[in-house]
Amino acid sequence: MAPPLSKARLIGYARVSTEDQAHDAQLDELKAAGCAEIHQEHGSGASRARPVLARLIREIKPGEVLVVVRLDRLARSVSHLLEVIETLEAKKAHFRSLQDPIDTSTPQGMFSLQVLGAVAQLERSLISERTRAGIKAAKARGKKPGNPGMRERRPDAIRKITLAREKAYLDELIAGADKWMPTVRRMRPHQSWEDVVRVLGDSGQPWTVARLRRAVGKLVAQRMADSALLKPASRKNPEDRLMTLIAGIAMADPDLSLRGIAAQLERMRERTPRGGSTWSASSVRKQLDRARKAGFTLPAP
Repeated sequence: MAPPLSKARLIGYARVSTEDQAHDAQLDELKAAGCAEIHQEHGSGASRARPVLARLIREIKPGEVLVVVRLDRLARSVSHLLEVIETLEAKKAHFRSLQDPIDTSTPQGMFSLQVLGAVAQLERSLISERTRAGIKAAKARGKKPGNPGMRERRPDAIRKITLAREKAYLDELIAGADKWMPTVRRMRPHQSWEDVVRVLGDSGQPWTVARLRRAVGKLVAQRMADSALLKPASRKNPEDRLMTLIAGIAMADPDLSLRGIAAQLERMRERTPRGGSTWSASSVRKQLDRARKAGFTLPAP
């Protein structure tokens, strides 16, 4: 068994593929490593649809370390592993596998991660090359590329492809939900979908109202989000709308300074209460004070 880790708070994650498998061996190793808490999940390694893992990554705090016994307990592929670790790093959290040389809190572990990244890139290139070669060979033999059932518009083939695409879409949503769902949860249904999309867009996430509503609806259908998020936003007078928008920005990024919020409002081309285009820190503070009096739970000033 691996020796206990450093003083950082350790969060264990154990996964087995079927209901009849037990977590016992993983739990023993994670406890011996000093994990303060351990999250358990049943789910296939081929799927990213893991609500326990998604919630864990969403709630992990800066400085904490996500610990697994082996890499295959966390990720279905190297690219998935790198995506999870990138998300943790963005939250200033770390990752360690007890039986693999991966520990993102150490230089040696980061080097191993970079090697994995290079391997993943090579793997993608080889797959792409093999795919192109296969298509070329099929054409030389007179075969048409693609699914024969889809070309013939057979209902069973169409249904199979539709279900596969829907599953891939849901897996992708769940895998990336920690990047945008916290903002949705903090702003909806108090804010309109348009304002939520504008806040997400300023953080570099390309959403439209229709795409965001569909995505949230899918998570609600999977019982991974509260149905209240889909309720219509109440109509507000312009000043109240501005107050709740600024409150939403502050809740979406608690580390954002007053000047940072002002800059974001200017990028969004949001007008001040007096119609101006330049925001001051004092104007932002005034709106946040109003929001606190209105009952919004905001970061400490």
